Amino acid sequence: MRWKQFFTPVQNIEQDQAKQMIESSGQGELELLDVRQHKEYQKGHIPGTKLIPLPELDNRLNELDPGKPTIVY
Repeated sequence: MRWKQFFTPVQNIEQDQAKQMIESSGQGELELLDVRQHKEYQKGHIPGTKLIPLPELDNRLNELDPGKPTIVY
């Protein structure tokens, strides 16, 4: 029944809002998720971000904490 997670409401935020959320949150309060490919991630990413490329996301959802707000890029 993991597919039901895809129907959870999401909120789009602007880059400035995401930056402010990251800066104002404590260590481990947010989950940062990079869904780009490995090569893109290696070129640059936000420190502390978890890499799960989009094609792998369905099989790796268990790696995310459903109790934390998640910023995905």
